[in-house]
Amino acid sequence: MTNEEFEDVIDALDDLLEAERSALLAGDLDEIGRLLERKESLIEQLSALEQADHQPLVDLQVKVQRNQVLLDQALEGIRTVSRRLAALRRVRSSLETYDEKGERRTIDVASDGSVEKRA
Repeated sequence: MTNEEFEDVIDALDDLLEAERSALLAGDLDEIGRLLERKESLIEQLSALEQADHQPLVDLQVKVQRNQVLLDQALEGIRTVSRRLAALRRVRSSLETYDEKGERRTIDVASDGSVEKRA
């Protein structure tokens, strides 16, 4: 691969990493998914290169690591929301209390889906 082709792949990957960062910061998971296929393709092209100048790769590595931190944080946020939703579902279906001995007791709440209004 020529030096020009190498630079084209580096530039395309750099642009993609910036787009990925923007999508991560915006929480646009659909866009992140769309960028993944193109990112894999560019990384494969880059892997096939034998280039003497490794500085552009070091610069890209910094951006990849930065985006990985953002992605990890986004995933942790999703996990937190998932745990919170699961806790809310449990609260709707049961009530946890403690008896006179200090032991946890769960009372199942049967929900028929209706609400009674009283005046």
